[in-house]
Amino acid sequence: MRAGEVWIATVGPGGPSAGAWELWWDDEPAWGVQPPVAGYVHRLMTDRRTAPPGAGRALLAEAERRIAASGRPLCRLDCLTLNTRLRRYYEEAGYAVVGEQAGKNGDGGRTYGVTLLEKRVGAG
Repeated sequence: MRAGEVWIATVGPGGPSAGAWELWWDDEPAWGVQPPVAGYVHRLMTDRRTAPPGAGRALLAEAERRIAASGRPLCRLDCLTLNTRLRRYYEEAGYAVVGEQAGKNGDGGRTYGVTLLEKRVGAG
């Protein structure tokens, strides 16, 4: 939470959780040092028990609106290189692959490959 924002969606006011996502304003482990032109979406998730169909796309669209409202024109995210299903999900949502990061350092000293994707969400 120190690195960005955490958003939680519920089913109606006070209802059960339906999903969540994090918004970071930089992401050096995956993207390296970058100018401040993007917001970075992490941990997009939905609860299949409570979330209505399309909730993931709705949460992603809200992240894109938040980034555009900040004046940054790009929404960026990454997914495990081997997760072709998630990559296809993001591509179908309008994201383009812009690179691969073969050795992203993660929690606990793990190293893994990620696919880098981005989408224009605002002017700039």
